[in-house]
Amino acid sequence: MKRLMIMSALVVAGCGATQKPIQDDPYYAPVFPEMQTNPVIASGSLFQSEYAQNLYSDIKAHRVGDIITVELTESTTAKKQAKTEIDKDSGVSLTTPVLMNSPITYKDQEINASINMANSFSGESDADQSNSLQGSISVHVVQVMANGNLVVRGEKWITLNNGDEFIRLSGIIRPEDISTENSISSTRVANARIQYAGTGAFADAQEQGWFSAFFNNPLFPF
Repeated sequence: MKRLMIMSALVVAGCGATQKPIQDDPYYAPVFPEMQTNPVIASGSLFQSEYAQNLYSDIKAHRVGDIITVELTESTTAKKQAKTEIDKDSGVSLTTPVLMNSPITYKDQEINASINMANSFSGESDADQSNSLQGSISVHVVQVMANGNLVVRGEKWITLNNGDEFIRLSGIIRPEDISTENSISSTRVANARIQYAGTGAFADAQEQGWFSAFFNNPLFPF
């Protein structure tokens, strides 16, 4: 019986644990542009079609493998307040019955009864939460969509004394939203997936052990 309980706890704790991120994840690996197949032939002219993008327009990310800087300006605030009050009163009364125009008595006492009942409920809840993320991260263009939008993805790892911190970002941006400095605000990234977390001693200290996770699991019946 004891072995069964221990095995159940391990299974539940293992199912509830999340997979820790790893460095050099292939999904966030840098994307390199394809090598130019057609060699540039010098014609003697100052104008070269291959460099028209650089001569007459701002240098912005527009090809697979290009790099763009995303300025993280995330800020969310949520507040919820609820208040409930319920009151209910009920009453029942029984008057003294009358027989032959005379009230019925028992031991010289009139027979009557009354019942009164009152119920009341009052509940109140208040929740307030706010989050903020500031910084920047450079990402690669991994795909150019048919409408010209760019699919970007990248990560940044920072190694500290007691662990690592990382930022991961992926999403879709419009070339029109890219500034002249080749940067864009994170609020203009569509379908954004932004992840900021850490690994190491500090991160492990904030997680509960498998035994506590077993008793705090929603499937625990008690």
